[in-house]
Amino acid sequence: MAGMILGVLVSGRGSNLAAILDAIAEGALSAKVAVVVSDRPDALALRRIEDAAPKISGVVVERGAYPTGEAFDDAIAGVLDEHGVELVVLAGFMRVLGPAFVRRFQGRVVNIHPSLLPSFPGLHAQRQALLHGVKVSGCTVHLVDETLDGGPILAQAAVPVLPGDTEESLSERILMEEHVLLPKTIQEIIEARNT
Repeated sequence: MAGMILGVLVSGRGSNLAAILDAIAEGALSAKVAVVVSDRPDALALRRIEDAAPKISGVVVERGAYPTGEAFDDAIAGVLDEHGVELVVLAGFMRVLGPAFVRRFQGRVVNIHPSLLPSFPGLHAQRQALLHGVKVSGCTVHLVDETLDGGPILAQAAVPVLPGDTEESLSERILMEEHVLLPKTIQEIIEARNT
């Protein structure tokens, strides 16, 4: 059984996408990635799906090709609809989706963020954590609403901030937790919807 149909939105290297694909291959996640949408044609995440079996569609939707943010969002939504996506996963997608997109997929968009929300929303969350001197940071999976990194929190994982941590070292440790937390939380969503 293929399970829930996912659409994954990416902008970068795609390590969370790889974690999702690994969890599916291992049988820990009963889902199928139908399409990966990137706003950047050079995103390494698109390379991760080139040899995937079963085949995964990779689609580039560049913001600059659309006159407005809403038109950009509509183009992404069209791709997701075309592939029958049931759950949208933001896995390192570095664009803010507008209210119309969020309403269209209400309750069906999840995001992974590298902080313990509601602390440190937005860009450079790890840098924010270090600047504020926190002793614990981490990552959060949440449903997306119309606020930046808002919406109901589904799961969190704590990561200690170590003496001498840099933004890079803290980011890498948080990312390791993201790779566990995101697929696990998606599976929990699937199980909750099947009950």
